[in-house]
Order: sequence, then C-alpha cells, then structure tokens
Amino acid sequence: MKNMKAIKLFCLLLFLFVSNWAMAESITSPNGQLQLNFSVNAQGEPIYELSYKGKAVIKPSKLGLELKDAPGLMNGFTLANTQTSTFDETWEPVWGEVKQIRNHYNEMAVTLNQKAQDRNMIIRFRLFDDGLGFRYEFPLSKNLNYFVIKEERTQFAMTGDHTAFWIPGDYDTQEYDYTESKLSEIRGLMDGAITPNSSQTTFSPTGVQTSLQMKTADGLYINLHEAALVDYSCMHLNLDDKNFVFESWLTPDAKGDKGYLQAPCKSPWRTVIVSDDARDILNSKLTLNLNEPCAYEDVSWIKPVKYVGVWWEMIAGKSTWAYTDDLPSVKLGETDYTKTKPNGRHGATNENVKRYIDFAAENGLDQVLVEGWNEGWEDWFGHSKDYVFDFVTPYPDFDVKMLNAYAKSKGVKLMMHHETSASVRNYERHMDKAYQFMVDNGYNAVKSGYVGNMIPRGEHHYGQWMNNHYLYAVTKAAEYKICVNAHEAVRPTGLCRTYPNLIGNESARGTEYEAFGGSKPFHTTLLPFNRLIGGPMDYTPGIFDTKLDFMGDLPHGQVQTTLCKQLALYVTLYSPLQMAADLVENYEKHMDAFQFIKDVAVDWDDSKYLEAEPGDYITAARKAKGTNNWFVGGITDENARTANFTLDFLEPGKQYVATLYADGKDADYKENPTSYQIKKGIVTSKTKMSVKLARSGGFALSLIEATPSDKKVVKKWR
Repeated sequence: MKNMKAIKLFCLLLFLFVSNWAMAESITSPNGQLQLNFSVNAQGEPIYELSYKGKAVIKPSKLGLELKDAPGLMNGFTLANTQTSTFDETWEPVWGEVKQIRNHYNEMAVTLNQKAQDRNMIIRFRLFDDGLGFRYEFPLSKNLNYFVIKEERTQFAMTGDHTAFWIPGDYDTQEYDYTESKLSEIRGLMDGAITPNSSQTTFSPTGVQTSLQMKTADGLYINLHEAALVDYSCMHLNLDDKNFVFESWLTPDAKGDKGYLQAPCKSPWRTVIVSDDARDILNSKLTLNLNEPCAYEDVSWIKPVKYVGVWWEMIAGKSTWAYTDDLPSVKLGETDYTKTKPNGRHGATNENVKRYIDFAAENGLDQVLVEGWNEGWEDWFGHSKDYVFDFVTPYPDFDVKMLNAYAKSKGVKLMMHHETSASVRNYERHMDKAYQFMVDNGYNAVKSGYVGNMIPRGEHHYGQWMNNHYLYAVTKAAEYKICVNAHEAVRPTGLCRTYPNLIGNESARGTEYEAFGGSKPFHTTLLPFNRLIGGPMDYTPGIFDTKLDFMGDLPHGQVQTTLCKQLALYVTLYSPLQMAADLVENYEKHMDAFQFIKDVAVDWDDSKYLEAEPGDYITAARKAKGTNNWFVGGITDENARTANFTLDFLEPGKQYVATLYADGKDADYKENPTSYQIKKGIVTSKTKMSVKLARSGGFALSLIEATPSDKKVVKKWR
C-alpha cells in the first residue's frame, strides 16, 4: 500500500514536472548571445529569465497585473499558444545620432489562458542583440474589455548586489542628482537623495526611476527602462532589497488607480539593455526600435535647431520673467499692465531680444528663445491657479510682430515659450488658439513647461492622464507644423521615432540647477546612460561664465565644470535641439572658444563612443549630416584623466584640420574653470590623440576636411 502511494506521488510529481516543462519556451537574439526563457509554473504564474553569453542577467521573474475589483492577471494561467518570428529592417530617422538604424530581432508571443475567468493575455517578447523588450497585450474578449489596474507586478530579479546609478522614485519630478551605490545601500541613502523641488511625490524608501543603469561585479552593464509609453502610467521600480528584486510601480491618478484600459490594448514595452561593454549601452537603439514608425507623411518642416535665448539671465537672477513688481494678483483680461510700473529687470524686452537676434544672426544660430514675454508671470506659481496664462497676450514691452519681422530679416526665428504652471485644462482650452498665434507670427517651435502641482488637482506629472496630454500636445502641434520641447513632462520612451516633432524634452536635472547650487561633477557622465536612453534632452549647455561673475554680490551658485567641458557636452549629450545657454556678453569675451559652438552640428550621419564608463567618463565622436566633418567631445567626473584614442573613424587617405579646445594646464572646475587652450593641426585616420582633462573637465575637437589652402598653411599635428 505504501509502495502504491509512493508510486502515485511519483507519478503526480512527474506529471507536474512534465506539464511545467512542456510549457517552457525560449528564443535567442539574432547573434545568439542573449537567451530568453519563458515558462508557466505550477501556480500558473508567467515566469521569464534572461542570460547573456551564458551569464544570468535576470533571474526567474514573475509577470502579471493586479486588477481593481476583479481577479488579477497574475496566476492560474496555462500556455495556450506560442508563435515565433524574425524581423529585420533598416530605417532612417528624421533626425538622430546615425543616418540609418537596423531593427533586427527574434520575437516570441505567448498566449496565456486563465481558465477560471475564461480570459486570455498575450505577452510579446522581442530579443535584440542589445537587449530585450516585452509587453502585455489584451485582445478583445467577453471577459476582459474594461478594467482598472491596481498595480503592475512585473519583476526584474537581479543576480546580486549590483552597483546602481539612481534617482528617487517620484510621481512628479526627475530633477534629482544621481546617487551611485550598491542596491543594498539605496534605503539608507534615500533621504539624502531627495532634494527639494517645485512638485514632488516620492513613494518608497527603495523606489527608483527608470532609465536605471547598473553594473554587476563581473562587468555586465544592465539598463532597465520602458519604451512606447502611450495611454498608460509611467513605470517606476520598487526594490526588494533583501532579495534584489525590482518590481514595477506605476504612477497613480488622483483616486489612487494606476490605469484605465479598454481592450484591445497593450502596455508599454519593458526593456532590458545589456552588454559587457559600456559603449554598447550608449549605442543601443532598442528603445527607438520598439516604437512605431513615423506617423507623418511630410516631415520636411522638422529641423534640428541650435539656439540662444532670454533665459539664463532669469535663471541666474539677473532678470525677471515678470514685467512689474506692482501686482500681487493678476486676472487676465482685467489687469491693465499699461497702468503699472515696469520693474526695470524684465528680460523679454524689445531691446534685449533684438540683441540676442543680432548675436544669433552674426554667429549662424537658428533661433532665439524668449521666456517671460506674455502676461501673467507676476503670480504664476504656487497658487494652484487655473486661468494663469492665455499664451497670446504679450507684455507692453514685447512687440510680437515687430520682433518676428526683425528676426526674419536676419534669417533667424523666434522660439515660443508656453509655461502652463501645470494648469493643463487651461493649456488645452487655449492650445489651438496658441498654436495658430504661433503660425500667424512666424514661430515654428515651442518650449513648454509644467512647473508645479497639477491641475486637475491630485493628478501627477507621470500618470496616465498626463501622459495622454503630453502626446496630445505633440500631435496637435503637428497639425500646425510646430516642434515641441516639453519641460517637466514625463521622461522620454522613444516616442520621437513616431512623432519626430517631439524634438526634445527636459525631464531631468538640467543646466538650470547649476545656478541653484550645482550638480555633481559626474552628472553629465550619467545622463547618456540613464535619461537619454529614452530620447534627447534639452540640457542647455554652453555656460562660459561658470562662476557667474556677472551676478556680482548677488547670491548665486557656481557651475561645477570647466569651460571646455561645457563645449564637450554638445557632443556627449546628443540632442537635435542644442542651446548656447549663456549671456551674449559672456560669449563675447571668449569668441575663440565659442567658435566650436558655431561649428558643431546638431544632426548626424554617424556616432561612435570611443570611451565610456558610467559615472566616470565619456568620449564620443559624431559625423555631421551630409558632410565628411567629425566632432569629438570628452568629459570626466571629479577626477582628472587623460583621454587616449585614435582617429580611425576618419576616411582613410584624407586629411583633416583638427582644432582642439582643451582644459588649460592650470584648469580646475572650482579654482580656474575658464582656463583653456586651443591647438590646430593636420590629422589623418592614423593620428593618435592624447588629451588631458582637468577635474570635471573636458575637451572638444572639430575635424574638418582639409582644403588645398589648409594643407599649405596648417602644420601637421604634433
């Protein structure tokens, strides 16, 4: 009898094992270096794991969603169907780091059936040579059509206590300095990592934001993020720091719900980029490839832009956005500004703007941003004010038609600024009129802002409702052939492939914080590994007066870089939208160094990362669109270093005029940040370069194909 019971138990275990084994599936990347395994365990829970060159990257991790007022989509599943396929194409972005992008992956779509509820869910995996993307899909069915997400339960089980470069998880801001630590140290460092912001909502002592860059003890670089964030809440990661398991944590709405879905629908892609070479993380196009192709037939109106603007002087405290100091309260349409006294420090005046237009025209820059041009800045922040701006009514000292005509006569355009003060209903009620106003007056690009707590009150910057708004603003702008650069919006997830008029975002700690006390010297060595994984950033580099001497005795911070590092950022921080952010008078003191900003391109045919280590250094080389000219930038953290590289990316047999802008021998980001030296010489693809970088320093290098006259007067590089 005992033997019979033992045999039955053995048979049952064998059946469960065989059943489980039968529900296991796997695919490899096109180059065979990555392998994805998927299975459904004995509890009917979907499980995936990922390995790279035989090393575990993601240990067995659960997948699923918890629903509100309905049984969850986390267990009770059986594997109903598996479909595999291969895809390979090459596509051309409207603008980008390279002229062409290869989109090559192996795909596996598993259909899961939840028998008790008679519901199906598809999990689609795409495995590229540089990483994994997967998402949930919900086909139209009788039992799963309208549902509310309580929480997404996607796991990323790490293989150990990795080094992470992270910012605090927050529903309303990404404007934090990065912290480098072990995963086990996040909890103890969280309080110090949370610094003040105009709107912030943290949620966990171990919650962090994506894109999250990590490095393992055995030299693997792992990046976690998401792609194609559409009609869904932004994903954060919450860490179980005892087991080193991250779990997705979505941004809630005002009621605490995390998403309202209607089938057929799908989630954004969850992404894992992995390599044993840090440069591969920077070269990855996985995020873009997981987005849909361009939605527009005509893209001729979308152009990369280099610009200056009336902005830094307000950030630093020299000028104001507001026209007058007389008004503690403003009511648009009722307040008569002609009866108020100008404060004398307003930045957006006709005279000042014309000065920036002249500078842009003289130096080949495309546009001039002007902030503080429109009525309402006197009480714009901190009052939870609904009707805060109308986006069409200028202050008395800003003549819209005259200034746009003046700019046009100089071959320059003005760039519009729409600060919403986070009053989203107000922006949407004015949007068509505001965009038409831009068209009528010659504007073709807008910088928008969402500073402060959201209206509708209780909504968050990164919730589903707001994410839908950001995309609505971009697609509506496209109807008017307007490009959008949104600040304080959700961090990018590659949507610029589909909607290339989304030409930039802030959505991270930008240059403005250098005036608010500074950012850590390693900050810009991390942005390409973290924030820029999803798309370009309007970082606003180019500050030459790094000690802000023009502020005199007024309170001010100091930029934590050398001048040459500011030049290098035009190459290391990729963006089709690059600002020369400093004041005109500060550039006029260093026009020899400003020459690099004039020369450097903003659109590229090719990009190569020559050296890279997150948190330490980056050296990047880029080939200007439609030319043979290359530009190189190198930056370092708080440690001085020497960059060593060969110019083997140049066309063999050709000669180039190299102009190097490097830190001076006595340069130091704290003591002597404006010390620099400029060197010129003829180079070829065989030339080896060795450049010394000061603490938080950098270098910029232009490589222009030599003309016959250049070869006569410029000496060989030594």
